[in-house]
Amino acid sequence: MIRKERRMKQAKVLTSTDTRKVLLYITAHKHSARNRAMFLMTTDCGMRVGEVAALRICDVLNSDGSIKDSIRLSAEQTKGNHGRTVVLSQKMQQELHNYLSARFKLKDLLAVTLTDTTRALFATQKNYQRGFSANTLAQHFHHIYKGAGIDGASSHSGRRGFLTNLASKGVSVRVLQELAGHRSLAVTQRYIDVNQTMLQNAVELL
Repeated sequence: MIRKERRMKQAKVLTSTDTRKVLLYITAHKHSARNRAMFLMTTDCGMRVGEVAALRICDVLNSDGSIKDSIRLSAEQTKGNHGRTVVLSQKMQQELHNYLSARFKLKDLLAVTLTDTTRALFATQKNYQRGFSANTLAQHFHHIYKGAGIDGASSHSGRRGFLTNLASKGVSVRVLQELAGHRSLAVTQRYIDVNQTMLQNAVELL
């Protein structure tokens, strides 16, 4: 009974259809480059909303103006005072480049490295230097999901979808644990939502 109640409280796992709907909604509204990048940091990198809010420009930008292939989160930037590394796909590196290019109106980001890169990666109109707090970003995601018509979604939905989608493609739970930054394998397993596609793929192995 307790286990069932826990499942009911978990955030909705985003499907590929949900993701497309959210991206279409984001594209049609202001701050689309920023919101798209923030959203994809959860769905394509499995980052927690607090981690996304804590990102600084220097966390993603190399000294030559290129985008890093991984982000090293300090203990202060992540959960449980436990630093971790977030791996960026080439697609995500391009997304971040596109966002920063739009933000600074530059194709070459080298000039950005000559400015204060310790300021927030994802700035807000109210606080350009510090950006979102974890709470205000969670509320922002709630607004986006509501606008896109995604019921039951929260700021954790992208992270759950990230792990579930990789699990459905055969990525081992041990690798998922590392990508998620979990200390416990059991915690990672709770994030994965077993769906019909995963079950079908399993029996096709016989």
